Amino acid sequence: MVFRGWPAEALEFYEGLAADNSKTYWTAHKAIYDDKVCAPMTELLAELEPEFGTGKIFRPFRDVRFSADKSPYKTAIGAVLEHRGYVQLSADGLAAGNGMWMMAADQLERYRRAVADDTSGGELQKIIAEVEGHRIEVRGRETLKTAPRGYPRDHPRAELLRNKGLVAWKQWPVASWLGTAAAKRRIVEFLHSTRPLGDWLDRHVGPSTMPARER
Repeated sequence: MVFRGWPAEALEFYEGLAADNSKTYWTAHKAIYDDKVCAPMTELLAELEPEFGTGKIFRPFRDVRFSADKSPYKTAIGAVLEHRGYVQLSADGLAAGNGMWMMAADQLERYRRAVADDTSGGELQKIIAEVEGHRIEVRGRETLKTAPRGYPRDHPRAELLRNKGLVAWKQWPVASWLGTAAAKRRIVEFLHSTRPLGDWLDRHVGPSTMPARER
């Protein structure tokens, strides 16, 4: 199958789900989810696989065990790529991400050391500036109010040191091109533009080696 974008029915599905997040709505519209939402995402991932690795679509069901919001279904379809990258479709349009959103304790320690170092930290600043030059946002997660313990508050990269995660993010609003193969082109352009950020994180942070229960 060839990826040709997402039809209007995919966006309408999520508009309806946002208004009625219930099993009744889901059951009545599951065929639309399968054919108009999930199938195009599967086709897109298949076309991205030769360059970006295998893609995995996240389950549409929310984990509500520890959440005050008991809505059972996610209002977006998301997929992660093996060689780094995230793709998402919702009623708001298309989005893509690249980076490390949640760092384990050992990853965070390595990240901060690399940011504090003048060579690797300076390189990261240049990479971020280049990514932002493509009109892509680079944002932190759970940003601390000040530099973390052990680092001077007036460190030249204190703003980056305060982050507990770092990602590039791009959101495209709903437009006619979303229903065409141009949607793939925009995702590929984003992944190419943000690859230097992912490469920096791979070199200086890498995967966590901590047991899952301790992360």
